[in-house]
Amino acid sequence: MMTARIAGLLALGLCLSATTTLVVSAEEDNKKHTDSSDVVAEVGGKTLTMADLQEKEGGKLLQARYQFYLQQQRAVEDLINEQLLSDEAKKKNMTQEQLLAAEVYQGIKDPTEDQLEVYYEGMDSKEPYQAVREDVLQHIRELRRAKARAAYIEKLRTDAKINVVLMPPAADVDILQAYSNGSKNAPVVMIEFADYECPYCQKVNPEIQKLKKDYGDRLAIVYKDFPLPMHHGSQKAAEAARCAGEQGKFWEYHDVLYYSHVVDVAALKEHARVLKLDGDRFDNCLDSGMETAAVKKDLEEAKSLGLSGTPSFFVNNHYFSGVIDYTALKGMVDQQLALQARPHSKPDEGKQVGHAKAADSVTTVATKK
Repeated sequence: MMTARIAGLLALGLCLSATTTLVVSAEEDNKKHTDSSDVVAEVGGKTLTMADLQEKEGGKLLQARYQFYLQQQRAVEDLINEQLLSDEAKKKNMTQEQLLAAEVYQGIKDPTEDQLEVYYEGMDSKEPYQAVREDVLQHIRELRRAKARAAYIEKLRTDAKINVVLMPPAADVDILQAYSNGSKNAPVVMIEFADYECPYCQKVNPEIQKLKKDYGDRLAIVYKDFPLPMHHGSQKAAEAARCAGEQGKFWEYHDVLYYSHVVDVAALKEHARVLKLDGDRFDNCLDSGMETAAVKKDLEEAKSLGLSGTPSFFVNNHYFSGVIDYTALKGMVDQQLALQARPHSKPDEGKQVGHAKAADSVTTVATKK
């Protein structure tokens, strides 16, 4: 039986095919649900429109839409699993309950008496063992059934073709003066807001490098500075990377910072010597604060977008955050490439809001090495 959450998604207009090739579609979250000229308030005779709201409070709205997207995403996964079970049951002329009983739950063993007693001891229950034994037994049965069901669904997912086109909300990101690594014609542009002292950014950097190597000219990486206030050396480290960029070695210096984890000023200058930069020119750039304003400009943009942590990503301007690993990064890129390859995709499905502007900007910054 479908849950209320799944039924709610159906009401949102999600369409699911009846075959093993599943395509889940939803109204694109990057499109405004109302026209930009729609009036949202009147203050002292002055009208405030949706465009005003987006301009002044866009960051707050982006975060709210992203939280809603995460709820949608979880519900979509439930919906896909439900459809896969339904399709498999129909293929074998069974109900879902019969399918699960015959192919999933059969062979699941009950815990031994010793296992039940050990589980009971960990419960910190004041009731005697015999009084709760049946409840403990039933609970463990349900846990084992849930685990077996999940494994069975995972196998069905492996055998099926699944293309989820529900995407996170999008926002325009200014990358005109940002450093980019990749082709100016790359179909996918991944923007990272990061902090050189952030342990999660340090961890994900090798994954991003692997991703760039795997996708080649299909992917461009753009770096934006987001030095967090608790990391006292990150502002100066960001300036140092830009000073290295003035000598054509931004990405090399960027990688040294993430690998070394050392960002005090003396170390920043030593990194420049290791990369064989003009030391005096680098020192003058760093000591004079030549790049301070550029870093702070990125920081202010991050704040205006409502970003609260690093790393934060925009893939073709679609926002992602949280625990990010290679699998998650690859999923972001694959989704955009698959969307653009769809034969009947609308023009704005492959080039999301702000993406055309971002792509033009990459042309400008790609000359920075």
